[in-house]
Amino acid sequence: MLPILPINVIWLKRFYSMNLMNNAVIQTPAPVNEPVLNYAPGSPEKIALKAALEEMSATQVDIPIVIGGKEIRTGNLGKVVMPHNHQHVLGTYHKAGPEQVQLAIDTAVAAQAEWETFRWEERAAIFLKAAELLAVKYRSQMTACSMLNGGKTVYQAEIDATCELIDFLRYNVRYAQEIYEKQPESSAGIWNFVQHRPLEGFVFAVTPFNFTAIAGNLPTAPALMGNTVVWKPASSLVYTPWLFMQMLEEAGLPPGVINFVPGSGANVGDTCLADPNLAGIHFTGSTRVFQGMWKTIGENISSYKSYPRIVGETGGKDFVFAHSSADVPTLVTALVRGAFEYQGQKCSAASRAYIPRSLWPQVEDGLKADMARIKMGPPTDFRNFFGAVIDQAAFNSITAYIDYTHENEGAEVLIGGQYDDSTGYFIEPTVILASDPHFKTMVEEIFGPVLTVYVYEDEAFEETLELCDCSSMYALTGAIFSRDRKAASIAISKLEHAAGNFYINDKPTGAVVGQQPFGGGRASGTNDKAGSQANLMRWVSTRTIKETFVPPTDFAYPFMDEE
Repeated sequence: MLPILPINVIWLKRFYSMNLMNNAVIQTPAPVNEPVLNYAPGSPEKIALKAALEEMSATQVDIPIVIGGKEIRTGNLGKVVMPHNHQHVLGTYHKAGPEQVQLAIDTAVAAQAEWETFRWEERAAIFLKAAELLAVKYRSQMTACSMLNGGKTVYQAEIDATCELIDFLRYNVRYAQEIYEKQPESSAGIWNFVQHRPLEGFVFAVTPFNFTAIAGNLPTAPALMGNTVVWKPASSLVYTPWLFMQMLEEAGLPPGVINFVPGSGANVGDTCLADPNLAGIHFTGSTRVFQGMWKTIGENISSYKSYPRIVGETGGKDFVFAHSSADVPTLVTALVRGAFEYQGQKCSAASRAYIPRSLWPQVEDGLKADMARIKMGPPTDFRNFFGAVIDQAAFNSITAYIDYTHENEGAEVLIGGQYDDSTGYFIEPTVILASDPHFKTMVEEIFGPVLTVYVYEDEAFEETLELCDCSSMYALTGAIFSRDRKAASIAISKLEHAAGNFYINDKPTGAVVGQQPFGGGRASGTNDKAGSQANLMRWVSTRTIKETFVPPTDFAYPFMDEE
């Protein structure tokens, strides 16, 4: 009788879970864009949302660091506040220091050995479940949190924190399947295939305040492909990422795969960039910060185990360009929505406009009429189109541009321009009229509710397109308004490198996952197109495998048989 050997029960369970589906070619659910709820008066979603707003407003949360599935509290606290009422504290979050960041790195590196052995379908199931939890169980809480902490109206919160994040999760799963399915050709007697391995090391995800969807996508896209992640959320938006982290855990994400590490850029970033296990950076934020990180990586390049993948989206000076054939009402609507939704705090927001002289009187009247109807105030009042900017630093930076305009020649404040931070960080939607096409507000990113207009002579259409192309270092989004197809075609050609997402007769904001993959070039980033296969391919390292079924047994070739 054979001896009974001891069995590692944990290993055995893992072995069976890894192999139960080996005899299946699995198809993921076909993704569709999550429907946007309208929150009409008396609707179930509005009733649920109002209840969530009331509960969250009355409750203070304590947000910990999460490393390896364990909550850590340092006592070094930051505040979570409402931008429209900055004295109202929604909670506190614990800031990580170098010790906690290094622990997160070590934990992520250690967790990868098991995480990369998961079948891709198992990883996919976790993120599909997270999408369903957000769509069904936590929708009202996430939308409410985005309104209160992010300062978004209900519509902006719904399309971002709920719908777009759900879309990222579902579409990325399908894109992963398509990547894994695409295989090379094989010739007679040979089987060729490729393996898309995760990167060797950890991915550092640095996420912004302005989009919860981006904040959720930056750590989960690499994790879906088998990577482990250290995630630093923006200090101005910790609450919605924390809610999403809880959903990931509920969906079954193993401890250590994504480690949630809020804290200062210096404490978190410096430690991550110095570690030899850094395998990649997934970043959305300022150009200055991204360039600084890239420089540090270059200086440390010989110390890394592999060349880190650097993926970043860093902002823009996005334009709306009107031809003399443009339809004025649609143009005005695009300018108002494109420039002032979410207080202009979108990297894609319309920040400069080129309007032909023949249309300007009508456009000016339309802007004044529409902007006079804009109601500004707390997002909890659903009648408001416009709220407060995110924090004091943003308020100070944006208002400095308005002050500069008042104090210098070359432009004037045409509409709005008032501001007040006594209760909330409120800045009126502002239109500046520039006589100088290179005026400061015409060329620098402001990231706030300020649109600068330059009026050009109709006959200088093509020259002004060239001006638009060369007067900004950014190249994220842009739009042409024209009912003349030839003019639109000229604009598409001359502005080819001026925008990674280009719109014809539509505002330059509102890219939809699965429809308009997002990203730009020049100083706007690496253009790796979030919401596409291209982005996920940055998080894998491909290995080619060739199997020869009957290999040769003699080194000689037939051509050697004759002189």
